Amino acid sequence: MDWLATRAEFRVDPVALWPDVRSVILLGVNYGPTTDPLAHLDHRDQGAVSVYARGDDYHEVIKPRLKTLARWLLTQAPGDVKVFVDTAAVMEKPLAHSAGLGWQGKHTNLVSREFGSWLFLGAIFTTIELPPDTAEADHCGSCRACLDACPTAAFPAPYRLDARRCISYLTIEHKGPIPHEFRPLMGNRIYGCDDCLAVCPWNKFAQAGREQKLAARDVLNAPRLVDLARLDDARFRALFAKTAVKRTGRVRFVRHVLIAIGNSGDIALADEAERLLADEAPLVRGAAVWALGRLDPARLAALALVHRAAETDPSVADEWSAALLEQAA
Repeated sequence: MDWLATRAEFRVDPVALWPDVRSVILLGVNYGPTTDPLAHLDHRDQGAVSVYARGDDYHEVIKPRLKTLARWLLTQAPGDVKVFVDTAAVMEKPLAHSAGLGWQGKHTNLVSREFGSWLFLGAIFTTIELPPDTAEADHCGSCRACLDACPTAAFPAPYRLDARRCISYLTIEHKGPIPHEFRPLMGNRIYGCDDCLAVCPWNKFAQAGREQKLAARDVLNAPRLVDLARLDDARFRALFAKTAVKRTGRVRFVRHVLIAIGNSGDIALADEAERLLADEAPLVRGAAVWALGRLDPARLAALALVHRAAETDPSVADEWSAALLEQAA
């Protein structure tokens, strides 16, 4: 079974979203991978995309199913309903814990005894009064595999996440230049990070997801960095149509590709970094400076006479200064 539906006893306050709400139904959708999601990290000429983003956008897949269930519910009892799939300030994970779908592990994500760490969550709020299900107990015990696996040490303590250090946050939500301290730690992760999820021992009970729309597209399983670096806006939108990656936009995405190029150790990719020194987006130009400085510092120094002198964006000028200072040190 790939779908779980349970009713949550309120542990957070949904009333702020809808004063008339009486019950919340939580759904979990399995998206378990068919292969080891960390295997891609060993191939530095390829980009690693988080498992959840390799198929169709889960928002678009789950919301219609929630609406179908909500309509059925209204045939069983009079009332009103609202559905949410990461579309409002709904605390899905604590609610899912209260509803018995799983528990919030030390990595702060939901863990299921049946599906491990691989569940999408959605919620139906309703004015219909429903009896609650039993909350799931915490089964993490003394394990700290997820905490130790984090590349950027984003967990200051069990059950606490510093989002400012999280690669998923940095590659999906962060809009400016990636802080320098985290760039080498990102490796070839170009969208999201699965490390803390993938190492959870409860994944030994996980099953591969059977929802075809959520299945990984071949083109996103191991995309070559050289191909991704050459994407213009139109080709980016075409490649990532109907996926979660599309929302980042081409500029931020190529920022991550360039960081992966800088971490690759592959001098053949220096041509891509040099070409993008002249990109129209400052965020891309700045990342290109860093990447080329990592792969071929002498080449970057030679190009500084042209590109640094013509640079008008302060953030990119700072990247030039940092890269040349590091080379001189």
